Amino acid sequence: MESTVRSGTEALWSVLGGDPALLDRVEYGGVSGLLPARLPVMDLARATVAVCGLAAVEHARVAGPVRVDDGAVATAFVSERHLRVDGRAPVSFAPLSRFWRAADGWVRTHANYPHHRAALLAALGAAESVEAVAEAIGARRAVDVETAVYAAGGLAVALRTPGEWAAHPQGREVAARPVLSRERLDEAPPRRRTGPPRVLDLTRVIAGPVATRTLALLGADVLRIDPPGNPELPDQHADTDVGKRTAALDLDRRSDRRTFDELLDAADVLVTGYRPGALERYGLERPGLVTARLSAWGESGPWGGRRGFDSLVQVATGIAVTEGSAEEPGALPAQALDHGTGYLLAAAVLRSLTERERDGGGRLVRLALARTGHWLTHGLPRYEPGRHLAESEGPLGRLRHAMSPVAYEGGPAGWSRPPGVQGGDTPAWVRA
Repeated sequence: MESTVRSGTEALWSVLGGDPALLDRVEYGGVSGLLPARLPVMDLARATVAVCGLAAVEHARVAGPVRVDDGAVATAFVSERHLRVDGRAPVSFAPLSRFWRAADGWVRTHANYPHHRAALLAALGAAESVEAVAEAIGARRAVDVETAVYAAGGLAVALRTPGEWAAHPQGREVAARPVLSRERLDEAPPRRRTGPPRVLDLTRVIAGPVATRTLALLGADVLRIDPPGNPELPDQHADTDVGKRTAALDLDRRSDRRTFDELLDAADVLVTGYRPGALERYGLERPGLVTARLSAWGESGPWGGRRGFDSLVQVATGIAVTEGSAEEPGALPAQALDHGTGYLLAAAVLRSLTERERDGGGRLVRLALARTGHWLTHGLPRYEPGRHLAESEGPLGRLRHAMSPVAYEGGPAGWSRPPGVQGGDTPAWVRA
């Protein structure tokens, strides 16, 4: 069991370039059986939190240990559900953010933000009501809805099976990439601040804000920047902006751009979570800067420039079919791609800061929700009952049965005989 618990942590720590000797500092514990799912969601959650803790103690130069409590991990991965604002529960999904039955399958939309809701309705030519949208989608093929809504600037994804996603050009692109990528950008000299690292936060929704929320917890000075006319949704702000300061800047306004450039010049870390390419015109490169770029689908491939959210990635990549079926799609017990990617991003930033202090040079790390999803579905051990089943021929016919869990070195591999016809044996011992 311990090796299974550690395997995800070891794999991610290796991708992050961490010292394997530090893995022994992690202590696992807490209540078991949390975040139940067909996929190994708890293993993903535990591993991403563990490597974040390891990167934190490495950067802070403290001995540890890193304690990973399953109860704390599972609670944090559904932090938005536990949030209360003056006793009021948050609104996680707007009425038009949901599954819809199309003419030939299912579509999931995301319309929490006003501009995404407007784009969805414009693409469908529908009034703003559940009934009108259901009628408009029900008359169309799922892929046609996906294409039309994305073309209008909205978000809708057709349900795909794991096999369909594996054959999709974007699915192949995601499968060919690691769960995260890291590279050195320049030869800036090593530097270590006497004060906390300065993190400029240009992220939204959950994954990026979870990363910067975690960096703020660990002592970073985090400043989040949003456009003046498009603030974060209030409940998401309350959940993920703890520990940070927030400001509004219009980067297309000369005075605001000057202020932003001055902030960036003095920053240690820039974290971005907007659609790939959306910020390129602002010239965000600086010598020695640690840049972390987060996207939904990855920065390459036919969907490289698309927006996306955890719920939509689950639908496109076959996770919703795995957790339910093609007839009744399901969902993970948490927005685990968001939260897991967030803790992994924080770990990558901390490791990059540690390497920069030692060797100098700016760093670039890239993460994507779809890559985290691929690691969940293909990179972690998952329960497969077939591995623990056997078949045998006998008087009752061909039987498939569970193998015994009692096993030891040199012990029997299985029973010496299959079940016979009831009452058909001689009432005597085999050996006198």
